[in-house]
Amino acid sequence: MTIDLNHVFTYHAPREEQVDKYESLRAAARLFAKTVLDNVPDCADRAAAIRHIREALMTANAGIALDGRL
Repeated sequence: MTIDLNHVFTYHAPREEQVDKYESLRAAARLFAKTVLDNVPDCADRAAAIRHIREALMTANAGIALDGRL
């Protein structure tokens, strides 16, 4: 697999057909993060879970922005 670094490291403004996808992912991540905050005691594991949710959202967003080309 060849990786096009110019494509990967370029800003990709959201196209009209992508906006709903980004919002759907944000809403799901927000709900999951709220569920974690509501149910897990304040501890390092809760902080890590929130961080991983954020990372998963950012990775999914990149998948949309890059059109799966990575």
